[in-house]
Amino acid sequence: MELICWNIQWGRGADGKVDLGRTVRTLQGMADADVLCLQEVTRGFSDLAGAPGLDQVAELSALLPGYRLLFAPGVDRVDARGGPRQFGNLIATRLPVREVFRRTLPWPADPTVASMPRVALEVTLEAGDRPLRVICTHLEYYSAKQRLAQAEALRAWHQEACAHARHPGPGEAAPGPFTPEARPSAAILCGDFNCRIDDPALLRLLAPFGDGAPDWSDAWRHTHPGQANAPTCALYDKAQWPEPPFACDFMLVTEDLLGDVVRCEVNSQTDASDHQPLRLTLAA
Repeated sequence: MELICWNIQWGRGADGKVDLGRTVRTLQGMADADVLCLQEVTRGFSDLAGAPGLDQVAELSALLPGYRLLFAPGVDRVDARGGPRQFGNLIATRLPVREVFRRTLPWPADPTVASMPRVALEVTLEAGDRPLRVICTHLEYYSAKQRLAQAEALRAWHQEACAHARHPGPGEAAPGPFTPEARPSAAILCGDFNCRIDDPALLRLLAPFGDGAPDWSDAWRHTHPGQANAPTCALYDKAQWPEPPFACDFMLVTEDLLGDVVRCEVNSQTDASDHQPLRLTLAA
């Protein structure tokens, strides 16, 4: 199974141009991916830098034949003409989909900084002969308070899913919405966490659970023991990121998946976004 995670910045490269075709060509050049987890996809925010199209979900759908696209806006507004103004995360997959959750992340008031609503998009996939949860998220940048609250929510949702995996509920006699889908403990949590490796939010995500839920592990550190995380931001777009390059995008896997992790790499060559994409390979 090949999975790529990338904050695509609505297709805007370091050259300031929006080109979703370039975005997709970069993804395809990395791997024949089964799952794509993308952040900063927009519908209606055509006034962003570079002037993205009105519906990037439709554009990506046309550029990715054979994939099923699932979109979850964190920001979900309506313009003066009744059209959508949405900004969020997208998962594109060729694997069978069993269940989808669109979870609004906590957004406690923090009047000291700018912020926006955030979301975690979770899908249960059939990965070979096993179900697997994939969660694509994008945490708050400016507010440490909000980011930590979002990490706590992600922990709680993981514990909830693992409790369902250990103690599945019965269904009704007739098929219907009370008929449960499997809630596997095995999962991947990826995205732009908007924090460095020593940030309290990331440290909290990686903290042990101690209640039977498998802990999260950083796939990069697992596959590159003793090495610092490869930078995923501030490599090329120095107008937005004048500081030295650093890692803020992560690929976390549950400890029950660590034995299947073949590789975790960062594509440090592309300048098609202000972030670098990560590739995760799991054994069949």
